[in-house]
Amino acid sequence: MHYMALKVEFLEDVTLQMTFQDGKVVRYDMSQMFEKYPQLEELRRNRKLFESGHLDLTGFAVIWNDELDFDATSIYDDGEVVGCVETTLNQQIGFLLAKTRDEMNVTQTELSKKSHIDQGDISKIERGIGNPTIAKISKLFRALGRSISLTLL
Repeated sequence: MHYMALKVEFLEDVTLQMTFQDGKVVRYDMSQMFEKYPQLEELRRNRKLFESGHLDLTGFAVIWNDELDFDATSIYDDGEVVGCVETTLNQQIGFLLAKTRDEMNVTQTELSKKSHIDQGDISKIERGIGNPTIAKISKLFRALGRSISLTLL
């Protein structure tokens, strides 16, 4: 599963804090990767460079320059969960759809063919930026052999 970040913050030393689409807020100390990826050591030596990082357009990586980037999923999987923020319903549905599709080893293209919904629309829904109808959401999950229900809390 690839986890999409919504926000990245640059904390003390070389620690990142990322907010993910599912609402988790995760801290990650980049220095734990210096031995495996020595080029990342430049982030400690150059604070301006470290703070210049940004999320790529998809939210799947932090990018500093052409040579330095880091996968958001690694941060999600190996970082420390320090909180949770409220997410929109569209973000929650998108995360659930992407997670379900990934667990079933179905690509967006395959889901598009099964559901007769444009792959670009599926991408927007999964990123939480689409505004799908309930009928479209239901159609996507049915194409995955799943049903979806709503519960009021």
